[in-house]
Amino acid sequence: MHKAYLILTTAQFISEPLDTSKIAKESFSSTAPSNIALVKYWGKKEGQIPTNTSLSFTLKNCVTQTELKCFRKEIKNNTIDFSVFFEGQLNAGFKSKIATFFDRILTYLPFLVDYDFEIHTQNTFPHSSGIASSASGMAALSVCLMQLEKALNPNISKGYFNKKASFIARLGSGSACRSIEGPVVIWGKHPAIKNSSDLYGIKTAFDLHPNFKNYCDSILLVDKGEKTVSSSVGHGLMNSHPFAKERFIQANNHIEDIVAILKKGALKKFITIVESEALTLHAMMMTSNPYFVLMKPNTLKIINKIWAFRKSSNLNMCFSLDAGANVHLLYPQNEKEHTQEFIQKDLLQYCENEQVIHDSLGFGAQ
Repeated sequence: MHKAYLILTTAQFISEPLDTSKIAKESFSSTAPSNIALVKYWGKKEGQIPTNTSLSFTLKNCVTQTELKCFRKEIKNNTIDFSVFFEGQLNAGFKSKIATFFDRILTYLPFLVDYDFEIHTQNTFPHSSGIASSASGMAALSVCLMQLEKALNPNISKGYFNKKASFIARLGSGSACRSIEGPVVIWGKHPAIKNSSDLYGIKTAFDLHPNFKNYCDSILLVDKGEKTVSSSVGHGLMNSHPFAKERFIQANNHIEDIVAILKKGALKKFITIVESEALTLHAMMMTSNPYFVLMKPNTLKIINKIWAFRKSSNLNMCFSLDAGANVHLLYPQNEKEHTQEFIQKDLLQYCENEQVIHDSLGFGAQ
């Protein structure tokens, strides 16, 4: 049985030799959610290590559903052979990214070379449109792979399972490490956060103030198309960004601020931090070299509508943005009725095909 270390090192995630002969054919399934970062991660070091700490709300309804079919090879070789089916169709487009992912995690799951795989996956939300589909997708696949390891080694503890699932998910997509657990996850070593790590996300140890329990997130789908610049490219541009150093300091300061806010229930301060982080993320994009803009005209129209309605109604709604044009409208559960009336009346007109996804805090992968 793995010891219950509070902080695990890279070496502790390397699987011991396992007997794969006892599982010749098996199927594992997982449902993993997207997440919305309140304090953003933008910029990374070698090995998918974040340049600043981030904190996110885990979502409930925006999920990736994945089934992993495993077939033990009759003749062993040192490659991982797999096929990917997205929403029922063979998808060659995902092949390269998942091949890179398998290469990165093979050190930690060496028994994978004993199997061929079929990966069947689908989302409950549009892919590659700024709702962290790579996060939920890589998290779901990582949980399936950890189910295979646990089937081969039943002595794995739940705590180790979750940490390693987060660890390997990070190697596929950085933000995926925040989708294993919930409702609030911190990723990145921070001096003020006990047991925090650059290697995996941790569920916050404190109780959320009642103001933030069952918090709602309505995702306004401004543009469901592929992003013009990928997040991976955007992260890379932070390496030479003229404002990167100050941005990382700002983000790490915001971590301490928002942890205190989530404990105390300070909704007005929450709004200030969350909207500042959203706009700073896009400011980094617009001031990188080369610069780019992922917001659309309707993104800005929605933001201005939110500001005006919040002022007139005194409700506690605020917006967040991921790396895309869509707007996450965050609000307390007890303001749900009035906020969704506002969405219906004033905001749907700015959404593609008047589409919105109503979501709330969730508790991680299933």
